[in-house]
Amino acid sequence: MDYITIAVQLIVGLSILNVWLIQYNKNTQWRGGDATTIKEEFAAYGLPVWSLYVIGFLKVTLAIALICGIWFSELIKPAAIGLAVLLTGSILMHLKINDPLKKSLPAFLFLVLCLLLIFVL
Repeated sequence: MDYITIAVQLIVGLSILNVWLIQYNKNTQWRGGDATTIKEEFAAYGLPVWSLYVIGFLKVTLAIALICGIWFSELIKPAAIGLAVLLTGSILMHLKINDPLKKSLPAFLFLVLCLLLIFVL
């Protein structure tokens, strides 16, 4: 079970870091509305600019905490809970603007993985 838990932590943590640190200004098929960057995506959701920085900081911090949980297991559940809340918000934003369900798939997948870390692993 330990290897599965570590794999899930790395998948979620590294994926979120990829989105927020590497893909930040890049167009992907998962962006909300017609956005080509995260900043445009938050605008499409009708969110204020400051929320981009708050949510980005929280997601990056929690992703790092989730990865650090490999060595400090007490970080896993709080990080997974925080990410689960934020990922639920991501899904709700896609639904708010009537995005195709496909665009919510990454957030939904990572939410499920966080819920596994919280309740199963």
